[in-house]
Amino acid sequence: MSTVGSGLVSVLADRSYRRLFSAQVIALLGTGMLTVALGLLAFDLASDEAGAVVGTALTIKMVAYVGVAPLVAAAVDRLPRKAVLIGADLVRALMALGLPFVTEVWQIYVLIFLLQSASATFTPAFQSTIPSILTDERDYTKALSLSRLAYDLEAIVSPLVAAALLTVISYSNLFAATVGGFLLSAALVFATAIPARSAPAQTRSFWERTTEGVRVFVRTRSLRFLMLMNVVVAAGTAVVLVNSVVYIKGVFALDDSALALAYGAYGVGSLLVALNTPRIVDAVGVTRAMLLGAGVVVAGLTGALVFTLVATNGDGAWAVLLVVWAVLGAGTSLINTPSARLLLAASTEDNRALVYTAQFSLSHACFLISYPIAGWLGAWTLVAAVSALLGVAVLAALIGGRLGERVHKAVLPED
Repeated sequence: MSTVGSGLVSVLADRSYRRLFSAQVIALLGTGMLTVALGLLAFDLASDEAGAVVGTALTIKMVAYVGVAPLVAAAVDRLPRKAVLIGADLVRALMALGLPFVTEVWQIYVLIFLLQSASATFTPAFQSTIPSILTDERDYTKALSLSRLAYDLEAIVSPLVAAALLTVISYSNLFAATVGGFLLSAALVFATAIPARSAPAQTRSFWERTTEGVRVFVRTRSLRFLMLMNVVVAAGTAVVLVNSVVYIKGVFALDDSALALAYGAYGVGSLLVALNTPRIVDAVGVTRAMLLGAGVVVAGLTGALVFTLVATNGDGAWAVLLVVWAVLGAGTSLINTPSARLLLAASTEDNRALVYTAQFSLSHACFLISYPIAGWLGAWTLVAAVSALLGVAVLAALIGGRLGERVHKAVLPED
């Protein structure tokens, strides 16, 4: 493991990438603390309806990711990438700065919409910039693994940092920490040497730029395969994120710390795979690594279904859930981590940001389907929810398997 880890961090020797990666980590940490503070703010404003407020805010986040991201990406497509990244960070800082001063619930919704729209601008722009800095594809794969690690660690570390800070400061000060994180991220981007993009070969209309990424997905076999893998990821993730609380509280009658442990098991599975993804990709190729991940997700959902059918109270059953969640984390990570290699191969310098934005929006659109399945059917019976998500994942994996083998080696000759 240490050899793999040291191999991953070797890309941090590149000063430009090191600064951008640091900017990503700091911004993620700030976003995590923002999530904690938002829940506490919602409780202050809405008390018993705080859950509905946070749920609506998260829905607004998804709307921004799916609907706003392509429009903003098209609007800023010809602007310098550094300016886009810094601008997105400054907007996020400004919106976070306004949150402590809200007095009505609707004001939360407006600020969250603007903040998440800026995040939907920053993330694809950041991801599409990395290939210009790390031009070797093996280094790029290592960077993808580090990015995956950053997301997984953020989910674990941010709540811990927030909990520690809340012992000495009020939750409103967490917003200040978030603002500082976004500003520091902007400063790091400013200090980074980002290669300028070449002039576009032809001038496209705003509508053409808005739909360019989706059109590339439609006409490119490898990206149609990626879309099917997005469906598998959404099915596996929804069971964990939506239904964990039902298992913990309803089935096992455990406390809140057990819920954190369940999410942690999912994160640990993801972390372990992310550390080893470059080696797996080198051994079997990108598409086959992703298909392996799809198989792991299907296996995890099958385990979840069997577990749900026979679940009983007891330490043994609780331990099984943790193992199943870790398997789902491993499978989704094995799909997500190398997937940007397909985006890189299918895009050009001219349309890369638009293609990455399309993946950002389309992948999140899958959650608009899987989350309601997990939530609404889960409210009726967990067996129905897990069965439906397993069916979705199996169908997508089977179709993706046929398509993935057809694009193996054709997309990435070195696979």
